[in-house]
Amino acid sequence: METIDICANIERIKTRIAEACKRVDRNPQEVILIAVSKTKPEEMIHEAISCGQIHFGENRVQELTDKMEHFGDDVQWHMIGTLQTNKIKYMAGRVNWIHSIPKKKALKEVEKRASDIGRSINTLIQVNISDEEQKSGCEPDDLKALLEYAQGLKWTKIRGLMGMASLEEDLELVRPQFRMLKELRDHHRNMETNNIQLEHLSMGMSNDFEVAVEEGATMVRVGSAIFGERQYQ
Repeated sequence: METIDICANIERIKTRIAEACKRVDRNPQEVILIAVSKTKPEEMIHEAISCGQIHFGENRVQELTDKMEHFGDDVQWHMIGTLQTNKIKYMAGRVNWIHSIPKKKALKEVEKRASDIGRSINTLIQVNISDEEQKSGCEPDDLKALLEYAQGLKWTKIRGLMGMASLEEDLELVRPQFRMLKELRDHHRNMETNNIQLEHLSMGMSNDFEVAVEEGATMVRVGSAIFGERQYQ
């Protein structure tokens, strides 16, 4: 079985982020590396934490809640998978970030659960930037209405946008998708209020995070390049 040096992998990713930032005159400190730990055992997460990794992302609520119970408050947990509204109640008490808010119904449920426990929750609105039917997220034209609704919320903090690009061998084909998300964010910054601060762009994964950083990503979601390929779905 191949030995995976998680700490070395994290350092390599950070170096590549720094190089991408240098190409476009950005500060690498602006970019948060989220280690996507889905299907990975707790020992691998402990190893990542031991070399300074703080932010971890999960796709499934059950796995997320199990891991959140195991690790202390020093770890920041990000729900990055497709969001089922009826599952929000299970993670509301501990999750730090929900990236995949696609519609008003989800915002309404986050607000209800956060209000019940008196705890603010950071969220990102997911936009379908690849124009693929199988990808979650609101349509770009629907973003304004979602933000208008969110302006009336108290406990749900809208911190930016999230997008998933199409899977392409030629990474220049995904650059316009990332650029569109940044332009969409910039266009709607006039809608910022106390609970809406659109500073974050969550975009880019193991195969394309450098292009995402060049186009303005402040959060990149990297799994296989840190932990190795998943053994199961």
